[in-house]
Parts: sequence; C-alpha cells; structure tokens
Amino acid sequence: MYVIAGLGNPGTKYENTRHNVGFMVIDMVAEKHHIPVTEKKHRALIGKGMIGGERALLVKPQTFMNLSGESVREIIDYYKIEEKTELIVISDDISLPPGALRIRKKGSAGGHNGLKNIILHLGHDEFRRIRLGVGDKPSGYDLADYVLGHFNEDDRALIVRSVERAAEAVEVMIAEGADKAMNQFNQKGTGPQE
Repeated sequence: MYVIAGLGNPGTKYENTRHNVGFMVIDMVAEKHHIPVTEKKHRALIGKGMIGGERALLVKPQTFMNLSGESVREIIDYYKIEEKTELIVISDDISLPPGALRIRKKGSAGGHNGLKNIILHLGHDEFRRIRLGVGDKPSGYDLADYVLGHFNEDDRALIVRSVERAAEAVEVMIAEGADKAMNQFNQKGTGPQE
C-alpha cells in the first residue's frame, strides 16, 4: 500500500497558502480518484482508495507543519509501510520558481521544517518526495510570513497547474515508478534530479 502525505497546516487560516500546496495536491488526487479524506486517525485526516491499480492512503497531517513526522511515523508503523518505496511526501519549496516540480527519491530537507521532522522521525532521508515551487521570498520578507502568505494573481495560475501536474506525478509514481515520474515531470534546468 502506498502512503501519499501532503504537508500543510490545518485550519481555514492556512488554506491556499504557499506552505499548504501539499494539502492542495492531496485534495486534487482525492477528487480525481473519488477518495474522501475525512477520517481522523493518526493525528491526520486520511482516506483510503485505489490509485494506478494499487491501494493508497491519502494523508493530510494535522500536527502543524513542524511536527509532520509524528503523524507520518505513526501511519508507517500502523500500516507497516516500506517507507523507502511506498511513501510519497508532497511539500512546497521556496528554492524552485512558482509552478516548477521536482521529484526525488531521497535527499536533505532543504531547510523545509516539515521534511526535516519526517527525516528526524524516520531516521533517514530515503523516501520519495514531490516538491512544488512557490518562489523565493522577496528581499526584506520574513520567511514564515512569506510561506504562510497567499499567492499573488500572477503565481496563482502557475500553482493551480503545478498542483494538477503533481497529482498526475503521484499516479505515474505509483503505476510506473519514481524514475519514470522524474523523467516525465522534472524540468530541465532546475538542478539535479536524483
């Protein structure tokens, strides 16, 4: 069974903010595959269904971003998931331009507190992830204020499209593997793909 965990912060205050693009992707996947993500379990909202012919668990941790690993660890232990191949984590990334996607099979947290906490709780950084670019903070901005802020009009259309592409990437990763998804969705010129 695959676990697809989109990272974000719970509550209406944080809806559609840069830090919540992971939740937005989960919502898109849930809609496409008719999987209600409403069950409260393991400090998360979860939904079970089928994606690409495989059983899948959609997850929106409700622990707040900085403690995402607590919920993800509970789910991995409960469902006995092989986290190196069956866990897909979706998060925002300020080092990528708005609309860009980057899929990797392992790697550092890159300063992202949600990924940092997951790496802490797993004890390694070898898990699949999809990172969605939200753009770097403008000079003089506080980082927290920036990632908890909403998209401007120019970026919104790019983000909507990247959320759709990330949902497609989840399907490809499950049905055809991470390498195929990396080849298909990683854009040239955005850095190393491994």
